[in-house]
Amino acid sequence: MNDSLRGARIATFVYFSLCGTLMGTWVVNIPAIEERVGITHATLGGLLVLLGLGAFIGMQVAGPLTDALGARVVVPATGVLCSAALVLPGLSREPWTLAGALLVFGFCNGCLDVSMNAHAVHVEKAYGRPVMSAFHATFSVGGVLAALVGAATASAGLSPAAGMAAMGVLGIAFALISARALLPAAPTTAGTDPAEKVEHTPSTDRGGTRRRIWILAALALMVMLCEGAANDWSALHLKDVLGAPASTAAFAYGTFAATMTIGRLLADRLVTRFGSMAILRYGATTAAVGITIVTVSPWIWAAFAGWALFGLGLSGCVPQLFSAAGHADPAAAGANVSRVAGLGYVGMLAGPAAIGWLTHVVALNHAFVLLILLCATTAVAAGILRTGSDRTPEMAHGSH
Repeated sequence: MNDSLRGARIATFVYFSLCGTLMGTWVVNIPAIEERVGITHATLGGLLVLLGLGAFIGMQVAGPLTDALGARVVVPATGVLCSAALVLPGLSREPWTLAGALLVFGFCNGCLDVSMNAHAVHVEKAYGRPVMSAFHATFSVGGVLAALVGAATASAGLSPAAGMAAMGVLGIAFALISARALLPAAPTTAGTDPAEKVEHTPSTDRGGTRRRIWILAALALMVMLCEGAANDWSALHLKDVLGAPASTAAFAYGTFAATMTIGRLLADRLVTRFGSMAILRYGATTAAVGITIVTVSPWIWAAFAGWALFGLGLSGCVPQLFSAAGHADPAAAGANVSRVAGLGYVGMLAGPAAIGWLTHVVALNHAFVLLILLCATTAVAAGILRTGSDRTPEMAHGSH
């Protein structure tokens, strides 16, 4: 393994951490910004749709752009733009300016998200073994870092604009410093199996590849819908259904997020040993068991265990889907990742809303049956990863 490849992997970690930190910095400043702009929770909810819309548009733009110009150009550029755009919500004082700021920040974040994932696929291909899940774990670590920094800046009396500007300046610096270490183009290494080269020639069944990408995108929507539901409803479940005090209920999401991060740190080794299909299938099954415990259990301790299993099970699923999309056709890795990530992001946004709508009909814990069904469907459909040049145990032997 050469130093340039190792440097590219470290740089990819930096960009994933940067993306998570920038988004987390916005999240921890939401209460202060909402109060300063003078809007209600309902208005904020509507404005957050613009954040998601901007991200979705950015993902669709950045995918083909990354394929055309290369990740070494697009990733640092979007890292700089996203860091600069972070301060815009902090400067907003009117609902309409906040709306524009969130649209721009969402667009830049979506561009960074897809371009860095496309580069991660190239790094993984050059390594010849699974490394994608660890990148996604670093994104989660970035969110934790943002929470710690946000708490520190708030206690120091800094305004949201000042704290977000400081983080933006640091982000620009890291984005520029790490740029030179990125891979210049999609790699062709000894780890590229001859069968893969045949599979990705122009004579390949493009229609079959396209159908496969959309199946992966549909699975990403289901998995990320489950993640989004956990983000917004886990604490409320403990508080409203099980009667836990607010201080205790807050740990429900913390438990979910912690096991999600731990699972992603371990997933690459498991993929190397058992294959990506097994990680998706048994991960989704574990998540289904976890959310079933949450749905039926009357005990707080069991609910914590259920949320922990839910996070652990889901942790490795999204990286496998993104990796499979990127490896399906290396020449169009960015475009394919953008489709899967874009539809997955729709699921992330739709999850909280779908559960909220169901609570008008059934109790909150009974609404989680939808999540059980989605996890079960994902487990059944995991065979989509059996074919193609996705990460399997054999991939570990590609370059070693």
